[in-house]
Amino acid sequence: KKTSMFPLIQRCCFNIPFKLQKLPGGSVLLHGRNKTSCSSLALLQLQRDARALCTPLSRQPAAGYTAQLRPFHTSLPVSKEKSPEESEAQSQESPGSLKDCPKPALYLSLGGLIPFVAVPLAMAMQGSYCPELAFAQVTYGAATASFLGGMRWGFALPENSPAKPDWLNLANGTVPALLAWQALLFKDVTQGAVMLTVALGIALHYDISLLPTYPRWFKVLRVVGTVVMISSLLATVALKAFLEGEQSDDRKKQQK
Repeated sequence: KKTSMFPLIQRCCFNIPFKLQKLPGGSVLLHGRNKTSCSSLALLQLQRDARALCTPLSRQPAAGYTAQLRPFHTSLPVSKEKSPEESEAQSQESPGSLKDCPKPALYLSLGGLIPFVAVPLAMAMQGSYCPELAFAQVTYGAATASFLGGMRWGFALPENSPAKPDWLNLANGTVPALLAWQALLFKDVTQGAVMLTVALGIALHYDISLLPTYPRWFKVLRVVGTVVMISSLLATVALKAFLEGEQSDDRKKQQK
């Protein structure tokens, strides 16, 4: 930029006599007329103007230099594209909520919670404990825990997946299914519901702690879904203890 400005500086320096003629008192010095009318103020003005014209750009103040070059720089700021790692890190730092979930994932997940919530609500409305409904709830919970484990296998198998198909990831996908199968072997629904609660808690721990590359909205959805499932199972167990106690008391009263 200095080389492009150099011819302009030369023209300014060679044209000083012409500029001096336009300055107050300049014509007096150039033509030698009316020397007595040249005041000290005109001389000072002449020295300042001549010094400003002959001063190189390198000796000018930085603020003035940038002010002169500012009109020549009209390029727009270039926006830097974010790499996939930066966008992924930013998505992990973002708070995340259920509003960020895709609608299919949100609605299907909420629909999958209906069998869990419907069983304790039906028992509470009827005022009686139904062992068939309780066993159906535990069976559906076992299928859900197995699905969560299989989802982890599907996440680790693709070639470009950040989770490798090693012993840890694949074993973590198998443990919830084994615990869910064990829950179906108990004759007592209470024991099966407790075992299923453990399986769902372990699956949630795997998804949140061991696989941080899951989207933030998915982790929030998993937490909400697990809380609803475990709360429904514990509500069924509590209703069983309460309603069975009332039914036994009614039977004793009828026998008396």
